Amino acid sequence: MTDSAGIPDDWRVERLAGALGAEVHGPDLAALDDAGFAAVRRLLLDHLVLFFPGQNLSVDDHVEFGRRFGPLEAHPNLKNPFTQHPELFELAATHGGVADEWHTDLTFREDPAVLSVLQLKKAPPVGGDTQWASLYAAYDELSEPMKALCDGLTALHDALPHNRPEQMAIHPVVRVHPETGRRALYVNEHFTRRLVELNATESEALLGYLTRWVANPRFTVRYRWQEGTVAIWDNRCTQHFVLNDFEGERIIQRVTVMGDHPEAASRSPWQPWVRPGRRSATSRHDRQLALFLRDRASGDRDAGSGG
Repeated sequence: MTDSAGIPDDWRVERLAGALGAEVHGPDLAALDDAGFAAVRRLLLDHLVLFFPGQNLSVDDHVEFGRRFGPLEAHPNLKNPFTQHPELFELAATHGGVADEWHTDLTFREDPAVLSVLQLKKAPPVGGDTQWASLYAAYDELSEPMKALCDGLTALHDALPHNRPEQMAIHPVVRVHPETGRRALYVNEHFTRRLVELNATESEALLGYLTRWVANPRFTVRYRWQEGTVAIWDNRCTQHFVLNDFEGERIIQRVTVMGDHPEAASRSPWQPWVRPGRRSATSRHDRQLALFLRDRASGDRDAGSGG
């Protein structure tokens, strides 16, 4: 039996915070029928991030469950320390970094992550919690003049944190979720480098404000992990942050559903801002954006010529 929202009667859904987050008890993610999977999708749209304790999925079950959402891709820049699988990304705190900056997964890609499915395999005794922020709430609580400005801006993202600064993409600062139609503030401190239509100092001031604003506690949920818990989050409307406050080993395994196409809330009425005139000492602030725009224009010309 299901309730009026299509959620099976034997599932228990507990909200964790006002802005986002719910813990779901009852389903077996490795054995969901189509109706159960549809219920998970509905809950994800409602709560943005879901937690399923006690799943203990095998690698194959984890990957198969992720594939039900769409095409998967392992991390483009980081390698698994233990478990070799072409569609699963593994991060061990003793063999790599801790993701302790607010970020949305893989925004340096032209078609970034749609959602992520993570299982905690080994937890430290204390610490290592993860926080998520609602990008809907972050946008909704901006003033109307700030919304109007951000609606018309785009931002340059890169993979500098992975030592791949040449991997870049431009996305809208405010995007529209393709399933809910809601607007989300789509910039993050980890991968976003520059607001494209502003000069460098204007960008520094506004981007710094927006990335700090996203982390307002009112917009967040904090989750304390247990081994075997699976989390699913919607990268189109959330950011997350790992608390680097633990000792010992913390191992996660994640599959990432790819193929997002960020849609702007409105078309930008402004051109990209790159310092005009002769090169000068301050031109260095525009170098990355200028190179990206030049390379993109060159690629567009090559595509147009059929070369």
